[in-house]
Amino acid sequence: MQRTLAILALVLLGGAGFAQAPNTLTKKEKKEGWKLLFDGKTTQGWHTYLRDTVGSKWQVKEDALVFDPSQPAGGGGDIVTNDEYENYELNLEWRISKGGNSGIIFDVQESPKHRATYETGPEMQVLDNKDASDNKKQNHLAGCLYDMAGDSTVSKPKPIGEWNQVRLIQDKGHLTFWLNGIKTFDGQIGSDEWNKMIAGSKFRNPEFADFAKVAKGKIALQQHPGSSGWRNIKIRLL
Repeated sequence: MQRTLAILALVLLGGAGFAQAPNTLTKKEKKEGWKLLFDGKTTQGWHTYLRDTVGSKWQVKEDALVFDPSQPAGGGGDIVTNDEYENYELNLEWRISKGGNSGIIFDVQESPKHRATYETGPEMQVLDNKDASDNKKQNHLAGCLYDMAGDSTVSKPKPIGEWNQVRLIQDKGHLTFWLNGIKTFDGQIGSDEWNKMIAGSKFRNPEFADFAKVAKGKIALQQHPGSSGWRNIKIRLL
């Protein structure tokens, strides 16, 4: 029995050494075409919307890209990828502070014509469902297609401080969202159902005239109330 336990202990200890480090790719992922959008050390590949650099409120802390609202004013704003993406699978992890709010905005058309990322890009909501002030509408909950689709039956974020897993696929305008392994949205940009959802949302208003008109653009992480953390941000072109 002692010999068996000793062997088991060695196996477990050896296996622990093979745990994948944050913000890295396995050989299998590299072969499949995955690329990191965050290297775990710098903000390379990102910039604040309509600026050339990343604002000081966005920092790298403990292997995560963190929005820290406690930093001096003037260093905020949404950050966007330097590159545009069209057909892809995006995986990442996020966590949010108590009462916090953020979002993953995509198909962003970066232009002085648009003052914010959300004027052109749809959003997968990031939220503390329990304590955030923006928890009153069902389609404003974590993992939902913000202000358009989703509810508490599919929004199952983990407790504050824990990492949530996102999988987002856009393929020829067809969107599929997962949060922690639960599908939270499946639909086609520009379809009759999509247009109906827009008509019932704030995106029907004039300032959103260019909202979701192009199924291609930059990916943004949103500045919003509270602190947010991001890691293991990786993308695979389809």
